[in-house]
Amino acid sequence: MGLRLRLATALIALALVFGITGECLSGQQVVIFHAGSLTVPFAEMEKRFESLHPDIDIRRESGGSTKMARLISEQYRPADIMASADFAVIDKTLIPDFASWNIRFATNQLVLCYTDQSRYAKEISQDNWPEILQRPGVVWGHSDPNLDPCGYRSLMVLQLAEKYYNSPGLYDRLIANRPEQNVRPKAIELVSLLKSGKMDYAWEYLSVAVQRELNYVILNDHINLGNYRYDDFYRQATVQVSGKKHGTQITRTGRSCTYGVTLIRGCENQKAAILFLEYLMKPDGGLAVLKKMGQPPFVPPRVPDSGMQKRLPDLLQNSVEVRQ
Repeated sequence: MGLRLRLATALIALALVFGITGECLSGQQVVIFHAGSLTVPFAEMEKRFESLHPDIDIRRESGGSTKMARLISEQYRPADIMASADFAVIDKTLIPDFASWNIRFATNQLVLCYTDQSRYAKEISQDNWPEILQRPGVVWGHSDPNLDPCGYRSLMVLQLAEKYYNSPGLYDRLIANRPEQNVRPKAIELVSLLKSGKMDYAWEYLSVAVQRELNYVILNDHINLGNYRYDDFYRQATVQVSGKKHGTQITRTGRSCTYGVTLIRGCENQKAAILFLEYLMKPDGGLAVLKKMGQPPFVPPRVPDSGMQKRLPDLLQNSVEVRQ
């Protein structure tokens, strides 16, 4: 009986091991941390990618890019891929300790969003928006510059408007009419406030405005951070944000909006993550999704030098070009 009992116990143990192992191998999960402004296009990419690879399960978590990168670098949250609304967040927060390369795959521009029920909705234009945002009773806001690139880019837009319109003190006058409670952790929260009528205007990316069916004011290229040809003008804007270490600050300098994506070093599902990145960078794959949803992609995506290109996984090296 003793031998039979031991054999039975061993068989049960083997069955459990093989059952668990079989479950683990039946599919892989790819965890993606990404900017809130990528929520809609990445949801569509997830659906399309999983239809091509039913054995891979994409799991996404979104938020302000700076916050998401810090979840990896400071809280050691497990992730396979990080996609940021500002490629500089990856450069400054994740490279070299948590990643070794950074692919620039899309651009964007800032717009001032509103709805039909916003105060002065029928009046606002590209020429008078600074004056309207200063009016008593107008409620407007932006995301937190310490957590979200859209936040510090919103402040840069206001600084650039002061210079472009040659209106000394415009930035301070605008900020004086924006209480601190109108600064939200991530830009996507502002969409709900707009649609509920609790806020009249909010700074968002053009892609978000298109995807969320909001009204918006297109700004002059000198102001909107959407045209790399104006990078010299954009560099006049600077914003202080919190640094890597508690109590420190770093300076963000104005430049055209450029999104970046990377593979987290030592990620658990590297092969599956690389397959998703390959799909993201296909002209008829992820890049087509971005274009359809109002966010111009780089075709092909870019890396700044040949050294970085050589550090990419073999499957991705031919998907990019070397270009600043």
